[in-house]
Amino acid sequence: MHQPYETRLGHPADFRIEYSFYSKEEGGREKLPFQGIRSDFWYDHQCHEVNWLFMIWPEFEDQSGNVILDDTIPVPKTGIALMWIINDERRIYHRDKIKVGTKGYFREGSRKTAVCEVIEIIGLLTNPTTNKR
Repeated sequence: MHQPYETRLGHPADFRIEYSFYSKEEGGREKLPFQGIRSDFWYDHQCHEVNWLFMIWPEFEDQSGNVILDDTIPVPKTGIALMWIINDERRIYHRDKIKVGTKGYFREGSRKTAVCEVIEIIGLLTNPTTNKR
């Protein structure tokens, strides 16, 4: 059973995205992932270094907008996900770059597995910017 990141981290998600996983033929995954996958969200920006790892992870929602708690079944091929910047100190870097309409990808290593678009900013501007020790 998936424990929601909001419970674990003690603050709301940073933003919400609409996503669509690529098929295997499009260069994507062979099978759809499960809740809890740690795909990294990547978006193009002139300040990024090519091989940076952002640690911005998805948390998939069902059609009613609830976090999917069953981590034993694949998530939908297309849908909505909350996005979490796991390293609080990196949030400052993203605050002026991630906006509604920003297009991005889920990456697993160097492979893009899904296309995404930011549809809502939630706690990006107000969530913590220092890691709890």
